[in-house]
Amino acid sequence: MKTLPILYSFRRCPYAMRARMAIWASQLQVEIREVELKNKPSTMLEISPKGSVPVLQLPDGTVIEQSLEIMQWALGISDPLQWLPAPKLMPLVDRLISANDTEFKKNLDRYKYPIRFPEAESTEARARGEVFLAELDALLTQHTYLVSDFLSIADIAIFPFVRQFSSVEPLWFQALSYKKLQGWLEGLVVTPCFEAVMRKYEPWVEGELPR
Repeated sequence: MKTLPILYSFRRCPYAMRARMAIWASQLQVEIREVELKNKPSTMLEISPKGSVPVLQLPDGTVIEQSLEIMQWALGISDPLQWLPAPKLMPLVDRLISANDTEFKKNLDRYKYPIRFPEAESTEARARGEVFLAELDALLTQHTYLVSDFLSIADIAIFPFVRQFSSVEPLWFQALSYKKLQGWLEGLVVTPCFEAVMRKYEPWVEGELPR
């Protein structure tokens, strides 16, 4: 039996979502091990003590612990859908993903989990997060996707977090004036890629055969 890369994942984690989407697009085969966050498998913790998903272990023992690096690994090997944009667009791609992964993610957490933060901070975090939404909407008035008229790694890396942000207060999100952003989000949710990677798996257990 061919030894496949092993992806430790959690279905609802936005970082894991984008890693799975890039792997799906690359058409590479991996073994998916769905992780139960309250009962993380010892095999995952042995190769990645940080204990968060996604984590990818290659057949040669190499471990890739960051979702963006997993995306780049997959698309660097195979990119049939051409999600890696032209070099001239990479500064914008890098800036958007960095803004998403730092400030926007910080505000998302404070907005999504109000029990952990004072109500005032949660409300302020929503307002700060909306600034990023406005920037994305402005970009989408210029072309179909975030950096061009073609879907790219920028869209896939950011989309799961905007989806999570929109789900906190759906009526509030739908009432916003960002129609381009709303259409972009709705379109990505129904793609074959997203539907495929959101397949439900039972938590992986030691000794289970590859999925």
